[in-house]
Order: sequence, then C-alpha cells, then structure tokens
Amino acid sequence: MIWIILGIILLLLIIAIGLYNSLVNARIKVDNAWSQIDVQLQRRFDLIPNFVETVKGYMEHESETFEKIASLRSSWANTTSVSEKASLDNQLSESLKTIMAVSENYPDLKANQNFSELSEELRNTENKISYARQFYNDTATMYNTKLQVVPSNIIASMFNFKPRDLFEAENDTARKNVKVDFGKNN
Repeated sequence: MIWIILGIILLLLIIAIGLYNSLVNARIKVDNAWSQIDVQLQRRFDLIPNFVETVKGYMEHESETFEKIASLRSSWANTTSVSEKASLDNQLSESLKTIMAVSENYPDLKANQNFSELSEELRNTENKISYARQFYNDTATMYNTKLQVVPSNIIASMFNFKPRDLFEAENDTARKNVKVDFGKNN
C-alpha cells in the first residue's frame, strides 16, 4: 500500500515538474518574441535620424512632426513595458505615415537616392515589425492560455507566473477599414 502511495506522489511530482518546465519554456518564448520586436524597433529608431535629416531640407514646415519623432525616440529609450512601447510605436508609425504622405508633394525629395533607400529600409523594417508583433502576440497568447487552463493554472498560481500584455491597436482609427480608391482625379 505504501508503494502505491509513493508511486502516486512520485507521478504527481513528475507532472508538476513537467507543467512548471512547460510554463518556464513558454515564458522564455514570450521574452524572446518581445526581444525580436525590440530589435526591429531599435533598427527603425536607428534609421530615423538619417531619414529625418534627409527629409528636413525639403519639408521645413513639418518641423512639428520632426520634433514629435525626436521626442518619441527619446521616450522609447526610457520605457520598458510592452504597453508603453506599443503606444510609442503606434505614435511613431503615425508620424512616419505623415512624412511619407507629405513627401508625395515633393518630387525632388522622391527622386533623392538617399530618401529612396531610407524609405525602402523603413518599409522593410515596418514589415519585420509587423511580423514580430504577430509572432509575439501568438506566443504570448499561448503562454497566457497555459496560465488559465487546468492543471497548469495551479502551478502558475503557486509560482506567481503573470500573464503578458498583447500588442493591440491603440485607438479606434487604427481599427477602421481603410478606404482604397484607385480612381484618377482629373
């Protein structure tokens, strides 16, 4: 009878260790996914000063946008949480969209080799950031699910595992459908 009890205790201990290790593994994957976003955001922030300097000469009346970008860049370096960085990232994306939209009015700027190369680098980086966000959200969702399902939720609460925030659209404007019009204005 004692062997059966010891066997059950040993089995429960093995299951608990397996669940704990599974939660640690999931948490590490979430941290890795976040670091991938961080790397791409850093890449974008490293490109921005060159991009802004290239554009400044052509768009002198956009100084408010340039100041906002510089401020966001400084704020980003001082934040650590996912939600704060997500908010700054969304604001920066909006500012960059403004510059790209305004650049359409400057044919000399669009023809500038440096502007073209930096624009392409920023576009590629934005695509990488988008993919990294999606991967992070998928990984964080799997981790958060493990924190809520039985029996891993028992181990998670015992060892104080905390859910992770997801990257989300910051405002209602980002959630609206985009109107695309290929008609020519004559």
